[in-house]
Amino acid sequence: MNRPLFETDAATRLRIIDCDIHPSPKSPAALFPFMEKHWVEHLQTYGTHMRQALIGQLAYPRMTANGMRMDSKPEVGPPGSDLKMLREQHLDPLGIEVGNLIALSRGGMEERNPDLAAAMASACNDWQIAEWLEPEPRLRGGIVVAQDNPESAVAEIEKHAGDKRFVQVIMSTRPNETLGTRKYWPIYRAAAEAGLPVGLHPVGYSNGKPSSGSGWPSFYFQEHYTFVPGAESLVTSLVIEGVLEAFPTLKIAIIEGGFSWAPALGWRMDRHFDTFHKEVPHLKRKPSEYMKDHFWWATQPMEEPKKPRDIIDVIEWIGWDRLMYSSDYPHWDYDDAYRIFRFPVEDEQRDAVLSGNASKLYGFQ
Repeated sequence: MNRPLFETDAATRLRIIDCDIHPSPKSPAALFPFMEKHWVEHLQTYGTHMRQALIGQLAYPRMTANGMRMDSKPEVGPPGSDLKMLREQHLDPLGIEVGNLIALSRGGMEERNPDLAAAMASACNDWQIAEWLEPEPRLRGGIVVAQDNPESAVAEIEKHAGDKRFVQVIMSTRPNETLGTRKYWPIYRAAAEAGLPVGLHPVGYSNGKPSSGSGWPSFYFQEHYTFVPGAESLVTSLVIEGVLEAFPTLKIAIIEGGFSWAPALGWRMDRHFDTFHKEVPHLKRKPSEYMKDHFWWATQPMEEPKKPRDIIDVIEWIGWDRLMYSSDYPHWDYDDAYRIFRFPVEDEQRDAVLSGNASKLYGFQ
């Protein structure tokens, strides 16, 4: 299958902005032209030092194909490494107006050596420009940063902030420390000052820690779900540790972390705030208010309850103006923009999710 579930003609085509497309280098050496000779030699001699001890790839069966669609592998390179195939399988048949790139491979976000991580992140961003943004005007980049080297992360944001082809800063939902800690605040300050949202997306496996929060999953079924509690814990951290009070203009996109849990988390934090608010005097509002004002949510993976009204209630709590379409191309659980709604929606709501909300957040208008 080299196309979506069905194609559309010009008369029926919707305006679509895809908030989650994953490009991959054709090989690790593809980033070498964008790195100093010292770091190229370092990688050739020592390799990378991932936070997942002893192995450099993920531990569950989906990783035999790196979590990708089986039809997305080009003749040369891994899935996601061929611009022509991206156009043929996704951009053209769906009529994607804008596609946001989120580079997960070789960006240094899992690297233990902080200086090497910074070099890899910088190379990844320059590679995005040369291989994707320059040849394909529909694509936009995400500034990959070595988040555990905040000084380098700030420098990387400042380097690309003036390039309108970069529309957000990418950080991992599987960090060394919860993202609300002061260590990461310089990154949020730089993003806010540049007017760039921060996109939070799972990267890698678990940085050496059990991804479930309660031990290692026994099955891929379990592991795949852990994208959700990882995102949930980071929203809690960002809110309660005061990031959003300190940076009132900061905007955050939760990408590939689900969204149906957001109302319950807001209710829970509000209930505890009633009891513990004196412990956190830096919070001037209820936690749910910060959530509603500062967070946007990508659709993939969209929950599909048996009663459509249930998911509609969730979206109404989040706000129809805060949900954004994402495909997750070229992963196996790819979502087709014309099939994400398994329940009736108003045209205005559909258009907001498929393009309007992302257009406002990322400044595409």
